[in-house]
Amino acid sequence: MRIFSVDCSAGPASVAIVEFFDDGTNEVLAYSFKNEGLTHSQTLVPMMDEVLKTANLELSDIDFYAINAGPGSFTGVRIGVAALKGITALSDANCIPVSTLHSMAYNYIDKNVTVCATMDARCNQAYTATFDIFDGKITRIFDDEALLIDELNEKLKSLKKDVIFVGDGASLCYNTLIKRISCSLSEEDRRYQNAVSVALCAKDMMDNGFKPISSADLLPTYLRAPQAERELKRRGKI
Repeated sequence: MRIFSVDCSAGPASVAIVEFFDDGTNEVLAYSFKNEGLTHSQTLVPMMDEVLKTANLELSDIDFYAINAGPGSFTGVRIGVAALKGITALSDANCIPVSTLHSMAYNYIDKNVTVCATMDARCNQAYTATFDIFDGKITRIFDDEALLIDELNEKLKSLKKDVIFVGDGASLCYNTLIKRISCSLSEEDRRYQNAVSVALCAKDMMDNGFKPISSADLLPTYLRAPQAERELKRRGKI
């Protein structure tokens, strides 16, 4: 089984092709990561072409397509979903929308730890979810939420566990909460979302009964309305 996976939910973007074998092993056939300060609309499609050429594959050789569908940057998530819809429009129902926060837990799939995935949602808030990882299995503790950092503190305190912060909100949460809960900051090479972890998450989702969806049904997942919409509501314009 080959999964073509995409992440552009924050500043960097990445694309991967991962092959999964019947014995439970996997191999990354191609991987591209870019953090060049350009918009995802400029970089993502060339990256998709790049990984296909590196793996010497065509789209017809791909079995499933996975993407971090949110939460994350509103623009980035929309661009990623639109690009994937474009290349899968004529395919069968083989798309897997992955939670950005869930996928980040797979950065620690080889450890026995508790991970709090966080993304900076501005205004002292974070998009966040928490997971236990033990013997290669990931168990969700808290659902994906948009929380004030103080609210996250109360939830994590109730666990009475050491937690590792991952994601682009990790430094913010760690620096704010280090004196209030038992926590650590993920090392740099495991901290951020990436397309390989998206593929690993998608494979586990299918193994646990998730049915892939069609391109037409693939949509972004937001935990709160965009800033412009929130501002219009505040002004009573909508």
